[in-house]
Amino acid sequence: MLYCIRGDKMSYYDGTKLLSLLDLSNKRPEIYMVTSNRTGGKTTYFGKLVVNKFLSKGEKFGLLYRYDYELSGVAEKFFKDIKELFFPEYEMTSKPMMHGKFHELFLNEVSCGYAMALNNADAVKKNSHMFSDISCIIFDEFQSETNRYCSNEVKKFISIHTSIARGQGKQVRYVPVYMMANPVSLINPYYTAMKISNRLKSDTKFLRGNGFVLEQGYNESASKAQTESGFNRAFITDDYVAYSAQATYLNDSNAFIEKPVGECTYVATLRYLGRDYAIKEYMDLGIIYCDDRADKTYPYRISITTDDHNINYVMLKSNDLFLSNMRYFFERGCFRFKDLQCKETVLQALSY
Repeated sequence: MLYCIRGDKMSYYDGTKLLSLLDLSNKRPEIYMVTSNRTGGKTTYFGKLVVNKFLSKGEKFGLLYRYDYELSGVAEKFFKDIKELFFPEYEMTSKPMMHGKFHELFLNEVSCGYAMALNNADAVKKNSHMFSDISCIIFDEFQSETNRYCSNEVKKFISIHTSIARGQGKQVRYVPVYMMANPVSLINPYYTAMKISNRLKSDTKFLRGNGFVLEQGYNESASKAQTESGFNRAFITDDYVAYSAQATYLNDSNAFIEKPVGECTYVATLRYLGRDYAIKEYMDLGIIYCDDRADKTYPYRISITTDDHNINYVMLKSNDLFLSNMRYFFERGCFRFKDLQCKETVLQALSY
């Protein structure tokens, strides 16, 4: 859990409570998720955990990133802080493999794990025999601050875990994943796929689902340090400062969530994650509106992802004029949305 030591002492994240929980079916979960305000210590806690597992039991770990360019300097990136705090007598290095598609990690020249990227899921699958000795995975920043995710990211995530969890004479091994993030949006690919978005409330501390447990925390001393920083005080009204210090969801602003009044014209149907959304124009107001009341008979239907592509739908990426018109209205503050889910759909479309 997240705790605070009173006085001027810093407090750090402690995942003991999270790791002790059973899932919704009272079984051992395989996914452990935690979100909190920045500098709360969650990355440090799980980094220390997996290194200690290797040192005490010889259990190797995997580090999962989103894109392969993030693997550059991975050893220092992962180990620098925890080395200074807990492992001063150890050095970590890395060695690129398969033309840099993944890296092998070494602790004092002994192989201790691997680092890989979601966008190389196919390469991991083809070389899955190399990772059969991984016993756990760390996936930091599973929520993207820029809302930039891999195409079909959750499928890539599942593919990588499946590739790693085979081997050692077993069809499926237990390989827990520790997922950490600062709170960016309730409507992220993982919360959506695991049906967390609608269950999570602002005062939720722990949430259990099938196969996963989640902790939503707040570190008071980290928040105090952030808000009292001279730099952050200069930007105290900025959303990002609130997100960093107070564990507010960066992209979940209710701005522009309202229904226009008046006559509208149906423009298009957008399909995203298996659901249809309506795009409507209120010409007298100069407003474009998105809701989930799609007209099933309207012929202009657009799929945002390849997974959503189907008969009678056209791919979004082939509709430059539609996209440029959408961006024109959005950049001028002329979009309105029924709810955050509709807002997320439009944001995903505009990110192409």
